[in-house]
Amino acid sequence: MTKQEVSVLIGAGSIGQAIIRRISAGKHIVLADYSMENAERAAKSLEDAGFECSVIKCDLGSKADILALVKFATSKGEVKYMVNAAGVSPSQAPVNHILQVDLYGTSVLLEEFGKVIAEGGAGVIISSQSGHRLPALPQEQNDALAMTPTDELLQLPFIKEINDTLKAYQYSKRCNVLRVMFEATRWGKRGATINSISPGIIITPLANDELHGPRKDGYLNMIKGMPARRAGTPDEVGDLAEFIMSSRGRFISGADILIDGGCTASYWYGDLQYLKSTH
Repeated sequence: MTKQEVSVLIGAGSIGQAIIRRISAGKHIVLADYSMENAERAAKSLEDAGFECSVIKCDLGSKADILALVKFATSKGEVKYMVNAAGVSPSQAPVNHILQVDLYGTSVLLEEFGKVIAEGGAGVIISSQSGHRLPALPQEQNDALAMTPTDELLQLPFIKEINDTLKAYQYSKRCNVLRVMFEATRWGKRGATINSISPGIIITPLANDELHGPRKDGYLNMIKGMPARRAGTPDEVGDLAEFIMSSRGRFISGADILIDGGCTASYWYGDLQYLKSTH
């Protein structure tokens, strides 16, 4: 008997579930979320669709929680796939919490799962188009974000200077992309790939709230100014992740793929350039 294969999902929201459904037939799914209620709701939906699941509480900002998750996942079998769709947004948390979860936590996750990922395995980190709105950084900052030991990341002088939640989020997402490049060199030694995906406006329950809330006009104008002229769906992100994690995507590693309907292109060079003054 071969050892059971495991798919791990951190962040049991719409995008994470769309990905995990596409890659986990015949595998044991470990669902990790800050909210056990969210994890259990996702597990029920997946189990009703024929998947086998376990749930565990995990705060992405806690190294102890990440180590416990790795131990839990490997107790179920060989970790073939790891998907991180967890994180906090600029409107949800203060600067230090965004950096702790999105920048530091994601870096620890990449490092720790890189130690146990199975041969032929794959990982995907859900980043954000927001990281592409940060101008080019000096090479020494790129190198520091990519290669600094995880426990020293939050002590980097240019990170400690951040006092704005949007900047904290943008630096975190830029760090995700650079960290994926660095970790790809390590994951490759185990015969595994790791990539990031940077979605734009994707309709999730949270985004739907924004589209009907006080900031809806800004969002609707952004959608109008994008080449695609519409928001995306979790299934479109799921289709992309499925491809790069499949046998057809084995030559892709250390990459970041934008899936934003052209929003970033429009931000830099098109109808959305007005946003630069607010970002």
